[in-house]
Amino acid sequence: MRSDRLLSLLLLLQTHGRLPAPELARRLEVSVRTVLRDVEALSAAGIPVYTERGRHGGIALLAGFRTDVTGMTADEARALFVLLTGDTHAALGLGAAAGSALRKIMAALPAPHREAADLVARRIIVDPVRWRTGASSVDLSTLQEAVFTDRRLRLRYRSGDASAPTDRVVDPYGLVEKAGVWYLVADRDGAPRLYRADRVVDAEVMDAPADRRHTTLAAEWETLRARVDEFPARLTVRVRVAPAALARFALLHRAELVSAVPAKATEAVEVELRFAALPAARTLLAFGTDVTVLSPESVIADLAEVSAATAAHYANHRHRSGA
Repeated sequence: MRSDRLLSLLLLLQTHGRLPAPELARRLEVSVRTVLRDVEALSAAGIPVYTERGRHGGIALLAGFRTDVTGMTADEARALFVLLTGDTHAALGLGAAAGSALRKIMAALPAPHREAADLVARRIIVDPVRWRTGASSVDLSTLQEAVFTDRRLRLRYRSGDASAPTDRVVDPYGLVEKAGVWYLVADRDGAPRLYRADRVVDAEVMDAPADRRHTTLAAEWETLRARVDEFPARLTVRVRVAPAALARFALLHRAELVSAVPAKATEAVEVELRFAALPAARTLLAFGTDVTVLSPESVIADLAEVSAATAAHYANHRHRSGA
């Protein structure tokens, strides 16, 4: 474990230059005293590392010193090759670069680890996109430009309620990919917001620099993610499910189910679900007459209205087409 920590310490210093001992301790999850002992160990091993006291002091490597560090363990190599499988890099326009990086890493790996890493690449695929969501065609280039150049963004954005797009100016922190969906994390009027990239109708990078608060993308994402996870499901819906639809119903609505649904039954089963809002319950229409809403009346009325409008639409379509 100590050899791994010494390697991590060396990599941190090579990447970031001078770092205070408390910051190194935080990143390595050890005490400051342990960091100082590790620095002594590196120095004794011939690594030109030194400490500087004072307000702007810290721990650093001698200027110009670099080392070619390829001491990956077998587990580290496997983990890295799993991380780089999938389409995330392609969505960012980095697919070719990721492939090139993998080839270079493979060449640099110790010979005993190459076969294991290659096996991972051939045997494991990480596909973050959910079933039946369709392939995303989101162009992230403009959002990336704003993120990497620290510029403000003018968005034309469509909210989740399917209302008309509206204009807004935001200060971006970065991009996050979760379950196949890309999100832009940005401040709007000084408060953190989350924007789905596939709802961005248009985006323009402005000349003005981003005016962000003194925080990080990771911290803002954690706050926003927790806010979504803790958002109360305010609408309780009771339904009756036909036996033939139970398995599919349990699969598609597992996130909304209040209690478990039996895999098989000889009679219709009554279950409860919780939705964030009334429009979300319209997904129940996909089951046709196999699912009957029993309560509340507001959901029954909404589904009846949507069904009637759909029936009228197709009746008119058939009439116009002469069917």
